[in-house]
Amino acid sequence: MFSREQEREAMFKKLQLLRSITNSHAHDKASVILDASKYIKDLKQRVERLNQDIATAASFTGENFPTYCDLGSLFKHRQIRVEEQEDDFLIKVFTTRNCQGLLVFILEAFEELSLEVLQARVSTSDSFILEAIATRENKEADDHIDAQMVEKVVLQGIQKWIEVSEQE
Repeated sequence: MFSREQEREAMFKKLQLLRSITNSHAHDKASVILDASKYIKDLKQRVERLNQDIATAASFTGENFPTYCDLGSLFKHRQIRVEEQEDDFLIKVFTTRNCQGLLVFILEAFEELSLEVLQARVSTSDSFILEAIATRENKEADDHIDAQMVEKVVLQGIQKWIEVSEQE
Protein backbone atom coordinates (compact mmCIF):
# COMPACT_ATOMS: atom_id res chain seq x y z
CA MET A 1 0.00 0.00 0.00
CA PHE A 2 0.99 3.55 -0.66
CA SER A 3 1.76 5.81 2.20
CA ARG A 4 0.33 9.30 2.29
CA GLU A 5 3.72 10.67 1.32
CA GLN A 6 3.86 8.41 -1.75
CA GLU A 7 0.31 9.40 -2.70
CA ARG A 8 1.19 13.09 -2.37
CA GLU A 9 4.30 12.57 -4.49
CA ALA A 10 2.30 10.75 -7.17
CA MET A 11 -0.33 13.52 -7.18
CA PHE A 12 2.40 16.18 -7.46
CA LYS A 13 3.95 14.39 -10.47
CA LYS A 14 0.55 14.10 -12.17
CA LEU A 15 -0.11 17.79 -11.53
CA GLN A 16 3.30 18.71 -12.97
CA LEU A 17 2.56 16.57 -16.05
CA LEU A 18 -0.81 18.28 -16.46
CA ARG A 19 0.88 21.70 -16.15
CA SER A 20 3.40 20.83 -18.85
CA ILE A 21 0.80 19.40 -21.26
CA THR A 22 -1.49 22.43 -20.95
CA ASN A 23 1.33 25.01 -20.81
CA SER A 24 -0.06 26.24 -17.50
CA HIS A 25 2.02 28.56 -15.34
CA ALA A 26 -0.26 28.18 -12.34
CA HIS A 27 1.03 26.71 -9.10
CA ASP A 28 -2.06 25.74 -7.15
CA LYS A 29 -4.15 22.69 -8.04
CA ALA A 30 -7.39 24.54 -8.76
CA SER A 31 -5.74 26.91 -11.27
CA VAL A 32 -3.93 24.07 -13.04
CA ILE A 33 -7.20 22.16 -13.37
CA LEU A 34 -8.97 25.31 -14.63
CA ASP A 35 -6.21 25.82 -17.23
CA ALA A 36 -6.55 22.17 -18.25
CA SER A 37 -10.30 22.61 -18.64
CA LYS A 38 -9.76 25.62 -20.92
CA TYR A 39 -7.16 23.67 -22.89
CA ILE A 40 -9.59 20.77 -23.41
CA LYS A 41 -12.33 23.18 -24.51
CA ASP A 42 -9.94 24.72 -27.06
CA LEU A 43 -8.99 21.26 -28.35
CA LYS A 44 -12.68 20.35 -28.74
CA GLN A 45 -13.26 23.52 -30.80
CA ARG A 46 -10.27 22.71 -33.01
CA VAL A 47 -11.55 19.17 -33.58
CA GLU A 48 -15.01 20.53 -34.42
CA ARG A 49 -13.54 22.97 -36.99
CA LEU A 50 -11.41 20.21 -38.53
CA ASN A 51 -14.43 17.92 -38.74
CA GLN A 52 -16.37 20.69 -40.49
CA ASP A 53 -13.52 21.16 -42.97
CA ILE A 54 -13.38 17.42 -43.62
CA ALA A 55 -17.15 17.24 -44.09
CA THR A 56 -17.05 20.18 -46.48
CA ALA A 57 -14.24 18.64 -48.53
CA ALA A 58 -15.95 15.24 -48.54
CA SER A 59 -19.22 16.72 -49.78
CA PHE A 60 -17.51 17.81 -53.01
CA THR A 61 -16.11 14.47 -54.11
CA GLY A 62 -17.65 13.15 -57.26
CA GLU A 63 -19.32 16.42 -58.24
CA ASN A 64 -18.81 17.66 -61.76
CA PHE A 65 -17.86 21.33 -61.75
CA PRO A 66 -17.78 23.58 -64.80
CA THR A 67 -14.54 25.27 -65.84
CA TYR A 68 -15.44 28.24 -63.64
CA CYS A 69 -16.52 28.04 -60.00
CA ASP A 70 -20.29 28.13 -59.51
CA LEU A 71 -21.17 30.89 -57.04
CA GLY A 72 -24.34 29.03 -56.07
CA SER A 73 -22.22 26.08 -54.98
CA LEU A 74 -20.14 28.38 -52.83
CA PHE A 75 -23.23 29.35 -50.86
CA LYS A 76 -24.73 25.87 -50.82
CA HIS A 77 -21.66 24.03 -49.60
CA ARG A 78 -20.19 26.81 -47.47
CA GLN A 79 -16.86 26.85 -49.19
CA ILE A 80 -16.11 30.20 -47.65
CA ARG A 81 -15.68 30.62 -43.92
CA VAL A 82 -14.59 33.74 -42.09
CA GLU A 83 -13.90 33.67 -38.37
CA GLU A 84 -13.20 36.73 -36.26
CA GLN A 85 -10.25 36.25 -33.90
CA GLU A 86 -9.68 39.33 -31.72
CA ASP A 87 -8.42 41.95 -34.22
CA ASP A 88 -7.81 39.46 -37.04
CA PHE A 89 -9.88 37.37 -39.43
CA LEU A 90 -9.28 33.75 -40.40
CA ILE A 91 -10.49 33.37 -43.97
CA LYS A 92 -10.88 29.98 -45.65
CA VAL A 93 -11.91 29.48 -49.28
CA PHE A 94 -12.23 26.04 -50.87
CA THR A 95 -13.25 24.88 -54.34
CA THR A 96 -12.81 21.43 -55.84
CA ARG A 97 -11.35 22.86 -59.04
CA ASN A 98 -8.25 24.91 -59.62
CA CYS A 99 -9.69 28.35 -60.31
CA GLN A 100 -6.83 30.04 -62.15
CA GLY A 101 -6.56 33.73 -61.23
CA LEU A 102 -9.04 33.58 -58.34
CA LEU A 103 -6.41 34.51 -55.76
CA VAL A 104 -5.86 37.91 -57.38
CA PHE A 105 -9.57 38.76 -57.13
CA ILE A 106 -9.72 37.66 -53.48
CA LEU A 107 -6.68 39.77 -52.61
CA GLU A 108 -8.27 42.76 -54.36
CA ALA A 109 -11.36 42.16 -52.20
CA PHE A 110 -9.14 42.33 -49.10
CA GLU A 111 -7.76 45.66 -50.33
CA GLU A 112 -11.29 47.06 -50.68
CA LEU A 113 -11.75 46.56 -46.94
CA SER A 114 -8.21 47.76 -46.18
CA LEU A 115 -7.28 44.32 -44.87
CA GLU A 116 -3.63 43.41 -44.64
CA VAL A 117 -2.73 39.74 -45.08
CA LEU A 118 -0.51 38.66 -42.20
CA GLN A 119 -0.17 35.04 -43.23
CA ALA A 120 -1.56 32.91 -46.04
CA ARG A 121 -1.40 29.37 -47.35
CA VAL A 122 -2.62 28.69 -50.86
CA SER A 123 -2.86 25.44 -52.79
CA THR A 124 -3.90 25.41 -56.43
CA SER A 125 -2.86 21.96 -57.63
CA ASP A 126 -6.17 20.11 -58.18
CA SER A 127 -8.38 22.39 -56.12
CA PHE A 128 -8.23 25.93 -54.79
CA ILE A 129 -7.61 26.21 -51.08
CA LEU A 130 -6.86 29.49 -49.34
CA GLU A 131 -6.31 29.93 -45.63
CA ALA A 132 -5.41 33.48 -44.70
CA ILE A 133 -5.10 35.56 -41.59
CA ALA A 134 -5.85 39.20 -42.26
CA THR A 135 -6.09 42.29 -40.09
CA ARG A 136 -7.32 45.82 -40.59
CA GLU A 137 -4.57 48.15 -41.78
CA ASN A 138 -5.93 51.02 -39.69
CA LYS A 139 -7.17 49.62 -36.39
CA GLU A 140 -8.03 53.07 -35.04
CA ALA A 141 -10.55 53.75 -37.82
CA ASP A 142 -14.17 54.22 -36.81
CA ASP A 143 -15.56 51.78 -39.41
CA HIS A 144 -16.33 48.38 -37.93
CA ILE A 145 -15.49 45.37 -40.05
CA ASP A 146 -16.97 42.04 -39.03
CA ALA A 147 -16.71 38.49 -40.36
CA GLN A 148 -19.95 38.79 -42.31
CA MET A 149 -18.68 41.88 -44.13
CA VAL A 150 -15.39 40.16 -45.00
CA GLU A 151 -17.27 37.13 -46.33
CA LYS A 152 -19.52 39.37 -48.43
CA VAL A 153 -16.57 41.18 -50.01
CA VAL A 154 -14.76 37.89 -50.72
CA LEU A 155 -17.93 36.60 -52.41
CA GLN A 156 -18.06 39.78 -54.50
CA GLY A 157 -14.45 39.17 -55.54
CA ILE A 158 -15.36 35.62 -56.56
CA GLN A 159 -18.35 36.94 -58.51
CA LYS A 160 -16.05 39.36 -60.38
CA TRP A 161 -13.70 36.47 -61.15
CA ILE A 162 -16.61 34.40 -62.50
CA GLU A 163 -17.73 37.25 -64.74
CA VAL A 164 -14.22 37.71 -66.13
CA SER A 165 -13.80 33.92 -66.60
CA GLU A 166 -17.09 33.65 -68.50
CA GLN A 167 -15.98 36.38 -70.91
CA GLU A 168 -12.79 34.56 -71.82
